[in-house]
Amino acid sequence: MSTQDHEQSPAPAASEQETVTPTELSESALAVREAYAFDGQRIHLGALLEGEEPNAAVAVNLAVGMLNRHGLIAGATGTGKTRTLQVIAEQAAHAGASVFVADMKGDLSGIAVPGAESEKLTTRAAARGQEWVSRAAPTEFFTLGGQGEGVPIRTTVSDFGPVLMAKVLELNETQESSLGLIFHYADTQGLGLLDLKDLRALIQFLTSDEGKDELKGIGGISTSTAGVILRSLSSFEASGADVFFGEPAFDTEQLLRKAEDGTGIISCLELPGVASRPALFSTFMMWMLAELYQDLPEVGDAEVPKLVFFLDEAHLLFKDASKAFLDQVVQTVRLIRSKGVGIFFITQTPKDIPGDVLAQLGNRVQHALRAFTPDDAKALKATASTFPTSEHDLVEVIPALGTGEAIVTVMSENGAPTPVAITAVRAPESSMDPAGTEIISAAVETSPLTERYGTPVDRESAYEILAARAEKEAAAADEAEGSAADAPAASKSSGTKKSSRSEAKDSGLFGNPAVKSFIRSAGTVLGREITRGLFGTKRRR
Repeated sequence: MSTQDHEQSPAPAASEQETVTPTELSESALAVREAYAFDGQRIHLGALLEGEEPNAAVAVNLAVGMLNRHGLIAGATGTGKTRTLQVIAEQAAHAGASVFVADMKGDLSGIAVPGAESEKLTTRAAARGQEWVSRAAPTEFFTLGGQGEGVPIRTTVSDFGPVLMAKVLELNETQESSLGLIFHYADTQGLGLLDLKDLRALIQFLTSDEGKDELKGIGGISTSTAGVILRSLSSFEASGADVFFGEPAFDTEQLLRKAEDGTGIISCLELPGVASRPALFSTFMMWMLAELYQDLPEVGDAEVPKLVFFLDEAHLLFKDASKAFLDQVVQTVRLIRSKGVGIFFITQTPKDIPGDVLAQLGNRVQHALRAFTPDDAKALKATASTFPTSEHDLVEVIPALGTGEAIVTVMSENGAPTPVAITAVRAPESSMDPAGTEIISAAVETSPLTERYGTPVDRESAYEILAARAEKEAAAADEAEGSAADAPAASKSSGTKKSSRSEAKDSGLFGNPAVKSFIRSAGTVLGREITRGLFGTKRRR
């Protein structure tokens, strides 16, 4: 956790921003000022841009209570998207909401460090109606499966569940049903599926001669279906997503933590090299949103959301995504709002976001787009058409926006979109430069989560149990063959001795009555059959 001293750098809450007394405002400026002057806590985005200068008397705000209506921050490279993300995220945290940011490029880590004051910065802030203060919210740094600097986030295959696993493996209905049967067997028999090698070993066992009888009581799976699942599993592992599975399994409740003063903790997920492993990120997102939806109670529209996500470079989430994955994201985005969770997607153009997801995003901040090609011009027109009717020609305005300027429309407190406001975005109060490695390392080292999640654990699970069984079966078979070779020929012809194959089977591990009893009752050792939620993830008790 970052170690800023909040008492030495006091700052007004999001709802207590400085109010500038208007002198003479135009009718359109008055309309914007009224539309964005929300009653409850608010996030100050900046000031209305009139001509080339911001009007500090007309604040453009975002209601904290409407963060759960989701949002989009879009614009070409270098137009200020990341700084806008930072502006909203840090104010949301100071308003009391827990925040999660996916740092794809490593340039968001500065959110853990107070910004450096300068005369230019304070002058620029004042012109936007901002009383700038150097401060940063407490921050935890995370990584996926220990790939990078941060507290590792992992989950077990069992916790992930058959529904999400079938989606990431892109299985059809028949294959998904078979995979569900495999998970059901593992759940009831107490065979821990911790990582992907456990799942692979169990599938191979259940389709072997020894395992078919085990599965016959609840229905079998064909060899061809098992082969498809195993091949999909191999491709999934090759994509780099295997590092996400293992122990200790991360509890998503840790993302809801707050500091002692009520400030929301910012969870910054460092994702080095994720562009080459999109399956890893999309797998994590599916699991995390499903877990939160399952575990969080219904709260409706709370004054302060429980958690707000900011997913930078969101196009990576949908790159080469299967229809099943898109359906999962759409369903989750629609449902999770009532749990007090908001999701902001940050990308270059709205076309990077699937239409069904885009339709759920009520808060929009559009930075400049460039129309250098016919396709660019078409995308620009499509972007402009998604905003409420405006007196401005947005097709002309959007390409002309400078760095740190944006077209804004958000959800008002009564659920209606606000009129379009051309906005000069305020400056972040935390550092706009990435935090140094030493700062991140120190934060991870002193984090209370490092002791719990920092060291991977590989305890005995399905792979080890089944491998041990196979070894004992092989040893028993060798012993039986040796006994048969040494026996007198007369005893062989008597018909009283079983064949070596039959003896191996009967004298092996599965022929042992005590072991058979264990296999049938192992589930009771761990409790009872695992209860799974809407998205197939394991429910916590």
